[in-house]
Amino acid sequence: MATTTHLTNPDVSVATVDLSDQCTSATITIGFDSLETTAFGSTGRTYTKGLQSVEVTLTMFLSYDTAEVEATLYDIVGDGDTTLVIKAASGAAAATNPQYTITNAMLASFTPINGSVGELSTVEVTFTGGTFARATS
Repeated sequence: MATTTHLTNPDVSVATVDLSDQCTSATITIGFDSLETTAFGSTGRTYTKGLQSVEVTLTMFLSYDTAEVEATLYDIVGDGDTTLVIKAASGAAAATNPQYTITNAMLASFTPINGSVGELSTVEVTFTGGTFARATS
């Protein structure tokens, strides 16, 4: 069976700002809430799909220029209407390069200064909520 494998090099856009060159890790967790539908007489629990559940975690270098990581995150912290676009790799969305668009995500908090002597400053942020869509073309 043939497979397509990408080196870890996703495209990451936060609030229309391309932060791919500052991102070192991207994780998307998607799913749905489980709603119990078990009724009297059932011999086991049953469930149905509820609302979408989304969580995106990004680790990025803390760059402080205009339209870079700190300024972008500062502008959206506390808003619940952020759009994230993440693809498995650069290039057009395709069956082998799915693009996930998360709309109305919430960044509740972030650490704008996080540094130690002799180390690059990084920040890990987690966006929650909103809805997701997957594009393959």
